[in-house]
Amino acid sequence: MPSRTYPRTMATAPAPEPNIVLPSPLVELADERVSERDVRLYLKRDDLIHPELPGNKWRKLKYNLDAARDHGHTRLLTFGGAFSNHIRATAAAGHYFGFETVGIIRGAEHLPLNESLRYATGRGMTLTYLDRTTYRRKTEDDVLDALIQQHGPGYLIPEGGSNGPGVRGCAELPRELAIDFDLICCATGSGGTLAGIAAGLAGDQRALGFAVLKGGQFLADDVRLLQRAAFGTETDNWALEHGWHFGGYAKRKSELDWFIADFAARHGITLDWVYEAKMMYGIFDRLASGGFARGTTIVAVLS
Repeated sequence: MPSRTYPRTMATAPAPEPNIVLPSPLVELADERVSERDVRLYLKRDDLIHPELPGNKWRKLKYNLDAARDHGHTRLLTFGGAFSNHIRATAAAGHYFGFETVGIIRGAEHLPLNESLRYATGRGMTLTYLDRTTYRRKTEDDVLDALIQQHGPGYLIPEGGSNGPGVRGCAELPRELAIDFDLICCATGSGGTLAGIAAGLAGDQRALGFAVLKGGQFLADDVRLLQRAAFGTETDNWALEHGWHFGGYAKRKSELDWFIADFAARHGITLDWVYEAKMMYGIFDRLASGGFARGTTIVAVLS
């Protein structure tokens, strides 16, 4: 499992603690495609929490950072693909909160680095690579022991930041919503955000996750496991959609690109194509086909 530390491309002076903006803004989307269906759609702008620690990435990391510090760790080790927003956010968290960071990346090294990995190394992260077969075994003891032996002791954060502390952070989001709503939607990659949001709902409110990877039916079991890890119990107030992955994780098609451009022209918001654009496309597709009952109030989480 080769690793490499790249030269920093950003300032190495100690960074001030980031200005985390919470609660994040909630804005109603004015769009005739929504109003003509007698539906209200709000955007929870978690993407505005912090430019380098946006949305569910900060919510998942904050209690993990507390746990790492409480256990005396100075190094974070975590996992992700080459386009992982979680890898970026962990690198940023290390920069701001004084942790060394190691990113364990799925697949072979490709140079030059893409923008996401270049950013991570610029924030001081050491990258190491696991072939896809080994990466699928990333939670097994022999793989973890080899990583610890190579990089030294550290606090392990799972892929996507989805564990008990991460889920507890995401469960705080619904408390920030000062409106009556029926459904809250989120993009789903590892299940942690959906698990937490659903656990934080009240009454008849429901959560809907839009899987951004192909063959993501296993995510339902992961959501249940994550809820049990965080709270010792499961909820049944959530569901998953699997029809808008556009070919798989970090895959895209021309119709998704068109939707992103059109949404930006209409609303001045450029959606992240790996996650949020797929969710928003799915929401508007369901709207067009009458998939939401009239009078429904929806919150879509942008993170």
